Amino acid sequence: MPAPAPSPDPGPLLHPLPHGARLLVIPMPQLATVAVSVFIHSGSQHESARESGISHAVEHMVFKGTASRDARRINLDAERLGAEVNAHTDKDHTAFHMRGLPQHTGDFIRMLAGLVLTPTFPADELAREREVLLHEFTEDEDDPLSTAFKLFDKGCWGTHPMAQPVIGSRRNLERFTRDELAAWVSRHYTAERTVIGIAGPVDPDAVLREVQRAFGGMARGTAPDLAAPAWQGGVHSKRLDGCSQAHLVLGFPIADRRADDPVPAMAAALLGEGMSSPLLDQLREQRGLAYYAACSADVLDTAGQFVIEVSTSPAQLQPALHELARLLREQTARIDPVDLERARNQTVVRQLRALEQPLRRLEDAALEVFAFGRVRPADETLARLAAVDAPALRAQFERMQAAGATLALAGKLPRAAGERAREAAPQLLRS
Repeated sequence: MPAPAPSPDPGPLLHPLPHGARLLVIPMPQLATVAVSVFIHSGSQHESARESGISHAVEHMVFKGTASRDARRINLDAERLGAEVNAHTDKDHTAFHMRGLPQHTGDFIRMLAGLVLTPTFPADELAREREVLLHEFTEDEDDPLSTAFKLFDKGCWGTHPMAQPVIGSRRNLERFTRDELAAWVSRHYTAERTVIGIAGPVDPDAVLREVQRAFGGMARGTAPDLAAPAWQGGVHSKRLDGCSQAHLVLGFPIADRRADDPVPAMAAALLGEGMSSPLLDQLREQRGLAYYAACSADVLDTAGQFVIEVSTSPAQLQPALHELARLLREQTARIDPVDLERARNQTVVRQLRALEQPLRRLEDAALEVFAFGRVRPADETLARLAAVDAPALRAQFERMQAAGATLALAGKLPRAAGERAREAAPQLLRS
């Protein structure tokens, strides 16, 4: 398949700021709105066990008061401009977003700067938000698929911080103090860890001036450093009362983000993207062994996971695992040319669609800046995806299976579910 034709997209503009932060501007003149984001290279993977959940707690609490605005004013100022406001915490970063009219770009930059530079963590607001966080924790705890993923991460990485859930622990959420939140921001919300991103119909020079004024006082700090986790593997299970289905998460180690390897993403698309993929076609359509199945390649700073998710009935758990093992062996032996064509086109289309979504594009670009110090041109990424061939995919499936799988099971499980799983897929699930 030839590489895609060059894109007319002008591409991102990256401006290093004097104190270490970086400004990322993505001109998108075709848009009627502008997106402004601040990305902090700090997440749950940077937390100790005692700190687990603090990144997410901080993300909530910065909206509860800054040096110049209380919680109501923070919300009202944004909503008077019609802006959408959002934030999220992941294992490797925390992000804050605003989207609205281009003429308010400067306001959005100043508002976000206030959130990340001058949060005050009022005691009364912390008491109220603690209850919100505990409700969120309970909801997450009651979700069987979320439980399976938490078991999966722990099975993959053991006691390494990467294994900790973003939501943290109930004990920590009940304990965090204002001083602990403020100390976390002081250590982690620093210029070396920050990318300010703007996408839309903007003037890059004007944006640069606004960002320099708003973020010029940010402390330099240091870039994060984290040792890579060792892959653990094995079978982990948890029976949950009140569930009628069994949920499994099966996965293998893959290269981290800094390896810059396009093959795992292509392998995930080949195995399990779309109803005609082997995973969906064989497991669901042909054999009726699952009502939900998905496949993805999740990459972070220091590790990656090739992930297969399946939800099924307890009685079908063992045959579903057996079929999964067969499908994986098939990819090691032979890559179907039609499946390869489908996967290539699906991954290319997904990348092109991401270029049309300003917030998604900003986040993808910011993560590249954190990993490589630059943003690759879209044409380079598309060409590398198009160059992935059948031998590379077969080798990827072979390496993953040789490394040994991690399997997490949660929900309504049959007796001795772990032992039955090993019987169903002995080559994947070594003791």
